[in-house]
Amino acid sequence: MPVTFERFDDGVVVLTLDDPDRRNAMTAAMGDELAARCDEVAGDDSVRVVVLTGTPPAFSAGGDLDMLEELARRAREEGFDAAPFMRAFYTRFLRIAELPVPVLAAVNGHAVGAGLCVALAADLRLVATTAKLGLNFARLGLHPGMGGTWFLPRLLGPERAAAWLYTGALYDGASAAGQGLALESVEAEQVLPRALELAGEIAASSPVVVRQLKRTLEASPQLDLTTALAAEAAAQAVSYGTADLAEGLAAARARRPARFPGR
Repeated sequence: MPVTFERFDDGVVVLTLDDPDRRNAMTAAMGDELAARCDEVAGDDSVRVVVLTGTPPAFSAGGDLDMLEELARRAREEGFDAAPFMRAFYTRFLRIAELPVPVLAAVNGHAVGAGLCVALAADLRLVATTAKLGLNFARLGLHPGMGGTWFLPRLLGPERAAAWLYTGALYDGASAAGQGLALESVEAEQVLPRALELAGEIAASSPVVVRQLKRTLEASPQLDLTTALAAEAAAQAVSYGTADLAEGLAAARARRPARFPGR
């Protein structure tokens, strides 16, 4: 299977891009498997956090070159319109952005082109200090895809994102994190353990609230303050009727860790 699935007792799920011989190059088959795994996660209310990573040595080297060469050949020789194919290709991998729980990208090796775009679609990123990261589309003669022109300006700001995209330059993980691409950078062998540690901290929070927060944070950039306050009030009104809040308040009074039932 090009994507493996591992589940932990605290509700953390790890999805791993698993084609190390080709540095986890992205194919339609890998995308189909990732989408199927995401559907499985989305239908399971006991899942609290997803960690997305790659089997070393890379997170993902990007789109499969054989696929890109074949699309280019068909476009030149047959006038093939690749837009519908590419749109479907994006949808497979970006299914992670639609999950109702937080997604952490554990970028434990190089993430280039579309491979980095998938990491950008996650809620949080942890990157290997020495990993090479970049959107090198322009250096291939290919316009960026997989949401690169949408995700990157929202993380880095328009000017810095433009520099990344125009030049197609590669940055090490420490520099990328310093520019705002990731929450933090750590040594490669510590990326997944640190991601699991952070995922465990999230999983210890109220699952009801975390799922609400995922929706709130996604909507927030488009809202004015008045509308945002109304959305928060509506979400808190839901919280007041949950067993999670009852447990959280009881735990606070008893000065013990809360054990949220998730309802």
